[in-house]
Amino acid sequence: MNNQELNEKINKMNNLVELHLHLDGALSINNCKKIAKIQNIDIPSDNEILKIMTVKDGCRDLNEFLTKFAFPMSLLQTSEGIKNAVKNLEDELIEQGIIYAEIRFAPQLHTKSGLNQEEVVISAIEGQNLSKLKSNLILCCMRGNNNHDENMETIRIAKKYLGKGVSAIDLAGAEASYKTANYEDIFRYAEELGIPYTIHAGEADGPSSVYDAIRFGSKRIGHGVRSIEDPNLVKIIAQKDITLEVCPTSNICTSVYNKIIDIPIKKFLDKGVKITINTDDPAVCDTRLKEELKLVANAFNLTYEDILKLQLNAIKASFASREVKEEVINMILKNII
Repeated sequence: MNNQELNEKINKMNNLVELHLHLDGALSINNCKKIAKIQNIDIPSDNEILKIMTVKDGCRDLNEFLTKFAFPMSLLQTSEGIKNAVKNLEDELIEQGIIYAEIRFAPQLHTKSGLNQEEVVISAIEGQNLSKLKSNLILCCMRGNNNHDENMETIRIAKKYLGKGVSAIDLAGAEASYKTANYEDIFRYAEELGIPYTIHAGEADGPSSVYDAIRFGSKRIGHGVRSIEDPNLVKIIAQKDITLEVCPTSNICTSVYNKIIDIPIKKFLDKGVKITINTDDPAVCDTRLKEELKLVANAFNLTYEDILKLQLNAIKASFASREVKEEVINMILKNII
């Protein structure tokens, strides 16, 4: 099967899974316009939104990349904005052929207009319930200064709504500036409460951050691509059956790698590491899941069966219930045509 034929088959896939997707990085222009109108917020023209939201060539690093979230975050500070943003996003994902998604956001970043963290989460769950997409929310704790109390509150809220729309917690933010090792107590607390978690590591920071995430007990790593710099770490990841949530275009946008072929996707697969392919921030990176799958397939000469395996990796590593996993696995297998 040549690349054109493979791309056509991927385009026809309609039972896809997305595990690493940030709400504020996934607001399409149409979604921005819809939620701005509901909130009576004046926003720039479409072209101007693209300029302020989308990463262009020359982005220096993750810290510069994170500046692109200021505009979408300004639209996600009210209950109506959050609820409708989640609903609209999930409807868009359905149109893109996605049948299960995990959407992550940091409740503490949505409190600038008076909402508390619990109200933020309730609003997001309400948006979930308005869409037919099978989904779960992942609540992000944030790296930073003087926000330990806010992070602990995020965990308590995650516990309260676990299984009611929320499935896990995460740690996000400026990874190199705020080391993963400094957040051990967050994950010990989550472990005590029985809350699953994934951790951003091995992207802006190197293998040491992944070692810390594994030491905390995480079975999923957000990005994790720089694990390849330590052969022993790669062996540990494979042996412990840890899944990496790889986001190829995002890694280019944040200048972790210069081009797709530099990302160690094939190396991980050859060493028995389970990976998934995700968009991370599709609006900021101007991508979609099918585009990511085609990029990876073409760059690394993957087969259609390889792409299906990546999708099966995703649902098996997801925080979905056993019933949802079984249903989605059966639907993915229908892609065998």
